[in-house]
Amino acid sequence: MVSLQSPVCEFGKKAVDFFLPGVDRQQWTLDKCRGEHGLLVMFISNHCPYVQAIRKKLVRDTAELIALGINSVAVMSNDTVAYPDDSFANMLRVSEEFNFPFPYLLDESQEVARAYEAVCTPDFFGYNADMELQYRGRLDAAGPKSDDDTQVRELFCAMKQVAETGRGPEHQIPSMGCSIKWRTGG
Repeated sequence: MVSLQSPVCEFGKKAVDFFLPGVDRQQWTLDKCRGEHGLLVMFISNHCPYVQAIRKKLVRDTAELIALGINSVAVMSNDTVAYPDDSFANMLRVSEEFNFPFPYLLDESQEVARAYEAVCTPDFFGYNADMELQYRGRLDAAGPKSDDDTQVRELFCAMKQVAETGRGPEHQIPSMGCSIKWRTGG
């Protein structure tokens, strides 16, 4: 397992459109996912221990963001041949087990991860209503201590600020996680 940090936020960078299948058997686009006040695009996977550690908090935070007009979408871009735990069938299982309140999409070609310049799972991209990047940070400081609820909810607070003002916080701490598992030769 290679641990990487996401780059700093490029404020104002536009979200890239996509057309990806979800575990709900629907096709999803950027426009179909967005909320009135913005969108949180998350690159996650099933097998990554960093993602496994935060799934319950992720469900809590994304559910609460819906009430603020911020929708969320999760994209799984790992090589599913080399990492069968990340297969579409397992994506469906995990989505149902944790009752994801957001679409969970498969980026089989890995083109969406490349377009967003995603580097790790989890990697968070928070956009305002104009689909301009305002947050590229971590969920919180708990890391693998996922049951630690004493940490500031950095992602939630940042996206709440985006919903209210259209701007993310100036100070952001990068997310850390497993590297995207690129296909051989990709």
